[in-house]
Amino acid sequence: MGAESVGAVRTREERRVLASTLAGTTIEWYDFFIYAQAASVVFAPLFFSPLSEQSAGLSELVSLATIGISFLFRPLGAVVAGQLGDRLGRKRMLVLTLLLMGGATTLIGLLPTHADLGVAAPVLLILLRIVQGFSAGGEWGGAALMAVEHAPTRRRGLFGAYPQIGVPIGLILASGVLWLVSSTTTEDQFLSWGWRIPFLFSVVLIVGGYVIRRIVEESPVFREMLERRAHSSAPLRDLFRSHTRNVVLTALIFVANNAAGYLLIAYFIGYGTSLGLTRPSVLAATIAGAVVWLVCTLWAGSLSDRIGRVRTFQIGYAALFVWMIPMFLLMETGQLALFVVAVVVLSFGLGLSYGPMSAMYAEMFPPQVRYSGVSIGYALGAILGGAFAPAIAQALVGWTGTAVAVGGYIMVLSVVSLVAVSLVREPRGTELGTR
Repeated sequence: MGAESVGAVRTREERRVLASTLAGTTIEWYDFFIYAQAASVVFAPLFFSPLSEQSAGLSELVSLATIGISFLFRPLGAVVAGQLGDRLGRKRMLVLTLLLMGGATTLIGLLPTHADLGVAAPVLLILLRIVQGFSAGGEWGGAALMAVEHAPTRRRGLFGAYPQIGVPIGLILASGVLWLVSSTTTEDQFLSWGWRIPFLFSVVLIVGGYVIRRIVEESPVFREMLERRAHSSAPLRDLFRSHTRNVVLTALIFVANNAAGYLLIAYFIGYGTSLGLTRPSVLAATIAGAVVWLVCTLWAGSLSDRIGRVRTFQIGYAALFVWMIPMFLLMETGQLALFVVAVVVLSFGLGLSYGPMSAMYAEMFPPQVRYSGVSIGYALGAILGGAFAPAIAQALVGWTGTAVAVGGYIMVLSVVSLVAVSLVREPRGTELGTR
């Protein structure tokens, strides 16, 4: 086979890998985010309404807190998927996590409410959310590594940004479906049956994602590990024996991005409606922010190939820090146009502090423990960052009477993540293979 033909085959495989990681992460995060958005608008009255009899607003706070419960199980998913992914391959775990997430999401759409089933209804809801968290813990690391380990060295940032943009695309899809259902049903219809449609729609997405992921070849780095018998028999033990510092750094680097991201994903919907904006208009603003987040994430991945991962992260976290107070001051005016501006500018910082992540995390760990390292670091960062960010934001507004306090909270986390990423020696160009 000639060189030209080999190049063409490689290009087709690269495109297939990028399509697979993008499709899979989009579907996974659609499932994960549709729960977060439903928790902000419908789960309180449908599953936790008796709590409001004890204290006004308690059901809303508990409903938002259930978003974070799943994060506590993401490290477990990361450990299991990381162990198996470092032993059995990236591809198998990606297919498994996709099916697990989709099954849990579909079952949520079929759940009876508290009025039908009593206390068992919220218990089952929380259990299914835990399954979602377990699945998400293993999904991101596998998708990131499939993209980065297939990438040419000088384009790892760009390739790694493809699974990253699955997050804003998943948010666009979740917000879009919820917007469509909200706009075409009355409030009573939405609370009765309309909210179930976005969850049941997951079945269609899972079938498509499964087909795409099944046709992708295993990561070339993992294949090389198998050929050289270089894979570890105990990747988790080896990870914490030699790479604990990098696990801690990857977690802290992610904290601020994940916390700020979950304000856009879950908190702003309820907060915007409390300002007098309609639910469809707030969902439209969320979609606008997600589009900017998508574009900036892809651009940031490419930018990190030119100026470095660390520098790109630093610019992103500086932007988040500077924008927090002005963002909430604009939102508190209650004007839709200013609300949209606030969300769109936020998304610029989100993209810059998210796009380089896949490439940088992959370059921070050797292949024998890479799946475990990036998955566990990402999962721990999600717990410290976004797990309870919507609930914390709700509580801060309740205590202080202003959302500016939420801005201060995100500013503190931005400093933490900025310091953490500044402690990383620039990894761009690091050899990813077993040699």
